Amino acid sequence: MFGESFILFRVLGFEIRANVTWLFLALLVTWSLAAGFFPFVYPDLDPYTYWAMALVGMLGLFFSLLFHELAHSVVARSYGLPVRRITLFLFGGVAEMEAEPKEPRIEFWMAIAGPIASVVLGAAFYLLAHFMVAVGVPEHVAGVARYLGFINLLLAIFNMVPGFPLDGGRVLRAALWQWTGNIRIATRWASRVGQGFGLLLVALGLAAFIAGNFVGGMWWFLIGLFVHAAATAGYQQLLTQQALQGRTVSRFMTTDPVTVPAGTSVREFVDQYLYHHNFDRFPVVRGDRLLGAVGLPEAKEVPREDWERTRIEDVCQGVAEENTVAADADANEALTRMQQARTGRLMVTKGERLVGILVLKDLLRFLDLRAELERD
Repeated sequence: MFGESFILFRVLGFEIRANVTWLFLALLVTWSLAAGFFPFVYPDLDPYTYWAMALVGMLGLFFSLLFHELAHSVVARSYGLPVRRITLFLFGGVAEMEAEPKEPRIEFWMAIAGPIASVVLGAAFYLLAHFMVAVGVPEHVAGVARYLGFINLLLAIFNMVPGFPLDGGRVLRAALWQWTGNIRIATRWASRVGQGFGLLLVALGLAAFIAGNFVGGMWWFLIGLFVHAAATAGYQQLLTQQALQGRTVSRFMTTDPVTVPAGTSVREFVDQYLYHHNFDRFPVVRGDRLLGAVGLPEAKEVPREDWERTRIEDVCQGVAEENTVAADADANEALTRMQQARTGRLMVTKGERLVGILVLKDLLRFLDLRAELERD
């Protein structure tokens, strides 16, 4: 989502990552607190004090978002749903689960855990602020804790808006799922509410922009676009999962892929494979054993004067989870792996043998055909 992300640390067994857009949010929050909010609420302080308060406020926001997502993740794990990672990005955070909940009860408790955690944390920050004032801590220092208390309550309220994929939308989906017994119908209606809420935010953003509130209007507009797109994508993701459910990789793979023998020179690879086949990457094999994959990047790393004497097996990318999938694996798992690795091709294996290639466009063609037939 939104490009590259980087690992920060691990906590409670979860990998915590920050998207590059989070850096923009961190800088914007710090600047707005130091130059606007804190000087307005607590005037006549030293500029360095405002920046110190802003830095603590930004770190507190980081902790608050992480605490919110950890609540979702811990509850999901307690119900046996693995969480790959937690990623913070421009509009908040997301716990990336490997599977959807299997029943409405699980969906409800997973969704409500985040807002409950934010309310609890908000109350804790307010209590901390009152305690700090009672023991003689300067008002502006306690004000940072008070600000974080407000932010957490605001986070809980915003997330409880009943529009998918916000937490409130997931609670709505759980209720509709329980009532109808059909997760597809429930997701469709929760997604429509989410799309409507997103459009409302876009309209409010445009109105604020016209009224002269350029920064606020821009944020409402961007958040509205994000909520609308996420609601649409959430429903499409469910349709994809249901369409591929019960189907294995072997159903979609190409069984006669073009392979490169391990002893091929880089010169032969460039002349006989890169120039003759419209593929980004090629499996590298020795006999029927898969050694890895090779493409243009690996060839470019070898100086041209060494192309004749350098063998492909010496420069190829090794076999890894990011570029292979088992033939009997679930097709949904393969699609998720492609999305994570940002690749359109996976090598299909049985043990150490290469048995085919899975191409993203083949999966998408199947999904398009199924969608077209269901529309008719």
